[in-house]
Amino acid sequence: MAGYGYEDALETLSFIKKFIQYPPKTAIVAGSGLADIADLVEDSVTLYAKDIPNWPGSTAPGHAGRIILGRIHGRPVIFFQGRVHYYEGYTMKAVTFPTRIIGMLGVREYIATNASGSINTSYAAGEIVALKDHINLMGSNPLIGINVNEWNERFPDMTHAYDPDMLSIFSEIGLKQGVYAAMSGPSFETPAEIRMLGILGADLVGMSTVPEVIAANAMGMKVAGLSCVANMAAGIHPDHRLTAQEVLEVGSQAAVKLAEIITTLIDRLNQKQNQE
Repeated sequence: MAGYGYEDALETLSFIKKFIQYPPKTAIVAGSGLADIADLVEDSVTLYAKDIPNWPGSTAPGHAGRIILGRIHGRPVIFFQGRVHYYEGYTMKAVTFPTRIIGMLGVREYIATNASGSINTSYAAGEIVALKDHINLMGSNPLIGINVNEWNERFPDMTHAYDPDMLSIFSEIGLKQGVYAAMSGPSFETPAEIRMLGILGADLVGMSTVPEVIAANAMGMKVAGLSCVANMAAGIHPDHRLTAQEVLEVGSQAAVKLAEIITTLIDRLNQKQNQE
């Protein structure tokens, strides 16, 4: 059984490299219901989690467990059609194992997408919000344990967990920005917990993303977070019952909008690269 350590990562990396035509510069992770944005990838090669050594397999609805290698608007990318979560029973090291592989591949930008519940009543269901910061309330951190110097320094700075340059691009195209609170799940939050999160300064709440963001920052990648508002969080509309199916349905409807945002970001990254 994989321990999701550095030696496991070397084995996994060796396997994946056999299928790479274009060394990826940007990684994209699709959250719940958002897998259809994989259609953006051209000249693609698809790998399945079950076939990759040491790779954690997803058990969550809407997470297909596929890796797609290819290009978007000419930019080499690695696309994750789904992720694994802490609530599935995985350790934090397993949750961030794919992030570690991305970093070892030399990826520059990590674009994490997710579905969330909105605490901020100015957001609407189906809206895409750019993450500007987060609050980790999952009760753990992926960097706990013996430090692996080949992966990161012991105490990485998280002041700019979400890259200011990519946030500037999101502002230019009119996206709202918000703070994401990560809870362990898998139960949805109670109304009292949502009130607490609002007092703490959170605009959105979900059960993913933050461990990956921590690991990606630790490895020196620039991170962007894009959250699809699936519903208003518990208690904001007291008669509305939250369901996983609603999350998937709203995410699927928002996939076209999210795809447009990602292609715009990719184009800007290409322009910046050409100017360097």
